[in-house]
Amino acid sequence: MGVLTEATPLAWEDSLDKLTYVREHGVTQFLHNYENSKEFSRDQLLYGDELEYGIFKLDHKNKTVQLSMRSATIMKELKQKEKEVEGDFSAGNRHCAWVPEYGSWMIEATPSVPYGGFTTDLRAIECNMRTRRARLTQALAENEIAPTVVNFPLMGVGSFAGEEHKPNGPVAQSLFVPDAVINPHPRFGTLTANIRKRRGRKVEIHVPLFQDMHTDMSPEEGSPDGKPGIYMDAMAFGMGCCCLQITFQARDLGESRHLYDQLAVMAPIMLALTAGTPIHKGKLADWDARWNIISGSVDCRTQAESGEPVTDESVYHEGMAGGGKTRLHKSRYAGIDCYICNHKDGLDPHASSENYNDVEVKTDAALQKRITDTGLDELMAQHVAHLFVRDPLVVFKEHVEIDDANRTDHFENIQSTNWNSVRWKPPPPHKQGQPHIGWRTEFRSMEVQLTDYENAAFSAFIVLLSRVLLSFDLNLYIPISQVDANMERAHKRDAVTKEKFFFRSHLAVPDDSDCKMKAGSGGKCAVHDDVDRVEEMTLIEILTGKGSYFPGLIPLVKIYIESIGCDAETESKVQGYLDLITKRASGELLTTAAWMRKFVRTHADYKGDSIVSQRIAYDLMVACNDIGLGERPAPELLGSVQITPIATMNAYNVQLSRIDFGGRRGVNKILERYRHRAELTKRRHAVTDAIKKTEKELTALKTELREIDEEFQQTQQIGIERMRLDSDTIHVNHTTDAARKDSK
Repeated sequence: MGVLTEATPLAWEDSLDKLTYVREHGVTQFLHNYENSKEFSRDQLLYGDELEYGIFKLDHKNKTVQLSMRSATIMKELKQKEKEVEGDFSAGNRHCAWVPEYGSWMIEATPSVPYGGFTTDLRAIECNMRTRRARLTQALAENEIAPTVVNFPLMGVGSFAGEEHKPNGPVAQSLFVPDAVINPHPRFGTLTANIRKRRGRKVEIHVPLFQDMHTDMSPEEGSPDGKPGIYMDAMAFGMGCCCLQITFQARDLGESRHLYDQLAVMAPIMLALTAGTPIHKGKLADWDARWNIISGSVDCRTQAESGEPVTDESVYHEGMAGGGKTRLHKSRYAGIDCYICNHKDGLDPHASSENYNDVEVKTDAALQKRITDTGLDELMAQHVAHLFVRDPLVVFKEHVEIDDANRTDHFENIQSTNWNSVRWKPPPPHKQGQPHIGWRTEFRSMEVQLTDYENAAFSAFIVLLSRVLLSFDLNLYIPISQVDANMERAHKRDAVTKEKFFFRSHLAVPDDSDCKMKAGSGGKCAVHDDVDRVEEMTLIEILTGKGSYFPGLIPLVKIYIESIGCDAETESKVQGYLDLITKRASGELLTTAAWMRKFVRTHADYKGDSIVSQRIAYDLMVACNDIGLGERPAPELLGSVQITPIATMNAYNVQLSRIDFGGRRGVNKILERYRHRAELTKRRHAVTDAIKKTEKELTALKTELREIDEEFQQTQQIGIERMRLDSDTIHVNHTTDAARKDSK
């Protein structure tokens, strides 16, 4: 959620007369900042990741799990410890930054400084993630855990937040969730209430229910539409979800826009690959991913904006964007609506984003004209004016009239609450004496994974893919409508193996020689004849290739790694990451969502009714935490990868510092203690040597005894054989004598 402003957030009714001012001055701030930063260039890749954690409280005796709403206290301790180790610049020990999140049980963590553009930095990702997990785990109480799961499976069920906290509070007015789960900082409560007030009704989230053998498909309590499924009515159900995000600093303005467009196509692909959200409100869902749940949880559109019949005119105000009545087809948390790059100045028709912007893009026409009048291109003007069809959700009383030339608060107010699958981020105003932050692109669709190995794998893959796209000048453009379709498909159960996704057949314009199936006299096959062809592919085809014309993204990453002369250790690590991703796409390894669903359905307490009980949820969260800490193997998720256990005792480096032992007397006591320890060690070695000598002698005696026994056994066997022969001789002689008597 970023840095929190220390100011007074205004309730919705108090901010209505300030909305127009904030929108207009937000554009003014953007234009000032754009003009000041447009020429900034830095030919060095910088990037960072964001991981979010939920903190849960276990009752081992009763086998139950609840939210632990201590994030503020825990974060204060973590920040203090980071200050204490500020001077530690030792290799491999990157510092961490701890950031508040929406929920009072949530914490966000990032590396304190970005990773660099060297191959070795790819190995630093996992190292820093492990450091964050170790430090957070160390700060927890004995009965607390912080597994990297997307959501809490019992959110909205019973006393999931503690018996003392009841639903139907004044902020969210939820049937299921108490206001106590909201971060106590005033911004978050105001944000929650203002979304509800702007829309004129509570948020509505509907998720299809997974139908098992004994599932009750009756409508849930309070569901407005009376349809079967999982009904949720609070922002916490969505903004309580944890994710994995990557932000890149591009070389310059143009590269940041290009990355925005290309990575937007990858957003649904990576959502399906990282799917990890099969449980909502204590029930198995028929979706695997979180995205649409968050979308519904912050959907501030009025009935008119949503295309519904208007039942309450009192909601609308002239200060609202479009008077609150402009038809908007998506929530403000959604996939992008338009590409923004004028790559190659539009001279390449195959890479001209205008050819692929095929959905209606609503804009504030007056603001769009202001932007184009300054000389900015139509694509950029459309993008910014499209952001500003939304209202600021939280206006701070003390920060309405500010310096537009040196601050961007109003622009960021609206920009940061347009939660799209990718986000284009202009530089913040440069402060004298501080490093200049460049043009950035944020990739936002991935779901958090159970282990740091997985999170690092997907992070490294996106970083490397961005280098491949730029280095090979590849083209991923498909129509926006097909990106939207891919996003919907990515939610479906087992989409990673069962769904097909729209993807471009040719990442570059093919040469005539590329076509191996020419259709007579110089003709080409249908695949090669259409340079802009889009087809439906499985995820394994997108990643590893299809036919002779589509090479696959992972082989291209491998070619890039080889081409730059990557060091052997990093190459080996990256190869492991790529193998994991490939096996996920092929179905050889399960997604987190598939693993969780299987865990629930095979649990001894599961009754085949899609219900996740307290005991099941307890066992699931314990298992997820143990896997993340490296204390429980998970071959169905990780294959042969073994997670090295997280050692919380080593969460912070230990300095080789001078110690005050309390003078000569104290030193003498320590020396005497260690002399005694040295004597004990010497005696221990002597006893150990004696034991070894005795064991050697014992082994020799045992060998001699075994030889004696074997010889004795042989002697005994010979005796038995001799007795048998003697017996046979006596018997023969007796028979012969008897025969002689008979003959006489």
